Amino acid sequence: MNPVIRAEALRKRFGDVVAVDDLSFSVAHGECFGILGPNGAGKTSTIRMVYGFSPLSSGTLSVFGLDVTRHPRAVKARIGVCQQENALDPELTVLQNLLVFARYFNIPAAQAAERARELLAFMALDHREASRVSDLSGGLLRRLVMARALLNRPELLILDEPTTGLDPQSRHQVWERLEELRAGGLTVLLTTHYMEEASRLCDRLIIMDGGRLLVEGKPAELVLRHVGRHILEIIDPADDLETYLGKRQVPYERIGHRIIVSTGDGSDLYREVNERFCSGGCAVRMATLEDVFLRLTGRELRE
Repeated sequence: MNPVIRAEALRKRFGDVVAVDDLSFSVAHGECFGILGPNGAGKTSTIRMVYGFSPLSSGTLSVFGLDVTRHPRAVKARIGVCQQENALDPELTVLQNLLVFARYFNIPAAQAAERARELLAFMALDHREASRVSDLSGGLLRRLVMARALLNRPELLILDEPTTGLDPQSRHQVWERLEELRAGGLTVLLTTHYMEEASRLCDRLIIMDGGRLLVEGKPAELVLRHVGRHILEIIDPADDLETYLGKRQVPYERIGHRIIVSTGDGSDLYREVNERFCSGGCAVRMATLEDVFLRLTGRELRE
């Protein structure tokens, strides 16, 4: 079966700035595929090309086997997009926002009303259908935008940082809805800054920086490949710890008053370091996708 999305040597230039540089990836049917990267990595520029908002500078990009440059309307009719910005009409009610949006897809009025109420119930918004958008919290707004993106029964749902700024309860509620959609066979393309979100939702993902692809794979496999199973954190370590780690050829990072060590199973190293070098405290934990992300993209702040 052909992939839902196929990008080959994708490039996006804004004047002298190359936002996306020679990026290739594919997304299979029913897959949740993630694009991760720090600010300015090219994530949003990439997905804007996928849904036809921004033209390609070079390369090829097809969705449902259709060239997005030559068949933009046919592609847009089959996708749903949840952008970072809500772009809802604050003067309309929750239900009215969905009904107006349904007109873009020529959905008959009765069918639009039925579908809108079905989605409001799915997103736990049915009790607010008569509320004005201006009265909704951030979490409710994001769930409404997602409901709007599902109105046309898309075959591909594109989510650009769907839970940024949400409180933990709202974030987990959105995750549960996305898991239901994925279980139903919907293909999802997701950008996010939340590593827990990517680990929980994504079947596969890429990490990019500076517009270029760094790695691609399943979240758990990327953790094992680039970090290992465990992370050992030593706070205010003894002065000779780095010499000891160097002699044992153990990779580590020095971050202020902490040393972070990637280990195998971690048990033997943890016991020895804890006994000999821990003046401020030692902890061993499971390695995560965030450790991979920081190792590959660095820890410095981005604009």
